[in-house]
Amino acid sequence: MSVALVWLKRDLRLSDHEPLCRAVASGHPVLLLYCFEPMLLEDPHYSPRHWQFVLQSLQDIQARVPHAALWVCEQSALQTLQQIHADHQIAGLYSHQEIGLANTFERDKAVAAWCREEGIDWLESRSGAVQRGLRQRQSWDKQWQKTMRSICATPDLSQVNWFTTGKSIGQLHDIQQRFSAPPGNYQPGGESQAQRVLDEFYQGRGKGYSYSLSSPLLSQQACSRMSAYLAWGNISLRQVYQSVLAHWQMVGWRRTLVAFSSRLHWHCHFIQKFESECEMQFRHINRGYEQLPRCTGEEAQRRLHAWETGNTGIPIVDACMKCLIETGYINFRMRAMLVSFLCHHLELDWRAGVAHLARLFLDFEPGIHYSQFQMQAGVTGINTIRIYNPVKQGEEKDPDGEFVKTWLPALRDIPPPLVHQPWALSPMEQLMYGIELGKDYPEPIVDLKLSYKAAQELLWQWRKKPQVKKEAQRILKRHVRPS
Repeated sequence: MSVALVWLKRDLRLSDHEPLCRAVASGHPVLLLYCFEPMLLEDPHYSPRHWQFVLQSLQDIQARVPHAALWVCEQSALQTLQQIHADHQIAGLYSHQEIGLANTFERDKAVAAWCREEGIDWLESRSGAVQRGLRQRQSWDKQWQKTMRSICATPDLSQVNWFTTGKSIGQLHDIQQRFSAPPGNYQPGGESQAQRVLDEFYQGRGKGYSYSLSSPLLSQQACSRMSAYLAWGNISLRQVYQSVLAHWQMVGWRRTLVAFSSRLHWHCHFIQKFESECEMQFRHINRGYEQLPRCTGEEAQRRLHAWETGNTGIPIVDACMKCLIETGYINFRMRAMLVSFLCHHLELDWRAGVAHLARLFLDFEPGIHYSQFQMQAGVTGINTIRIYNPVKQGEEKDPDGEFVKTWLPALRDIPPPLVHQPWALSPMEQLMYGIELGKDYPEPIVDLKLSYKAAQELLWQWRKKPQVKKEAQRILKRHVRPS
């Protein structure tokens, strides 16, 4: 018996799922497939927290379909497809385009070649409003609006002709023990969870969104918290955008909904940049920065380790990193500050820290991650140069030091604003507040005033270089929407 095979990747849901709808319309029995691929399990961008989230998402799907209609295995996608085709004949392969890393792109090219050899039609659907192969942004905004406002592709699951017989290559219960829960406190995955979190946002949690999104403490509740669900496809961007439109007339919510909807638009914009120039995974998008001087050798490794472990001696930086290690989430402003501190104050190449933060971000989305990392590192040549002062960020965004004290208990008795610069404490004050710098909490790894000045002079000097300016014009032409 031939099957219509739906290959799940970063689209772990059953609603607004065009590949599933296409498979149902084919008339063939429908089979769902997810592969825990060894190349991704070993990839430095991922960690157990991601695979736990995927497992929870698959468990949510399994609860809504016949037991034998979802196959899950731990082997390469191509090997799995070959095995299914040999046993059952794949009548058609259906999936979303994956805007992923270089390894998934190479995998997809190999799968496409195999499908051509076997005469299998592989129908790929767009991921959101991201357009494959796009070279310029003419009319991109109109297409985005058209996509986001179109009818969601949601099948009637009760009418699906599920594939439920024949030899299985693996099911969810066979692999569940392989991905035990990692230590930490992370958002649970799944389409049902995504809808619950979104509903709670509109029920009141998100009313202060526009005022709280920059606070590392308040954003934990006031932000939508949909990023992980969007990254792994537990809900589509279109579903979230249409939920905004459905709540547009809520009294007292306009400012929040305007801010929230703008970030949904921003989501596709940065993924589109990565899709159009995926080489940015490996190099500066602006090649004029290739020779930008960076700290190297043992000193670079010492600085990187301090940053990765939250032991730089700069409280807001360390608190954010420890929060990420434990929860997988921090708000956008603090993410930008972490990258800025790495690249500007510590003078490290952005590539030194890009995989580390990917491993920590539960919502790691390759397109957004690489586009944003380079923008905050100041190596695009087109964006405003932002060198965050972490002390100022702490004093403004965590004025009472509550967030810092939550994640750095050694500083819990130090009053604001001193909690954001404990190196300013005199020996007598250290004794008074029960802390010894260098023992209970590290001395600062750099002098912020000196590192800020050096970074500012360096970046503005390079911004004026002819090659940087030339590359900036190319980038603007390719990635920026025309007025």
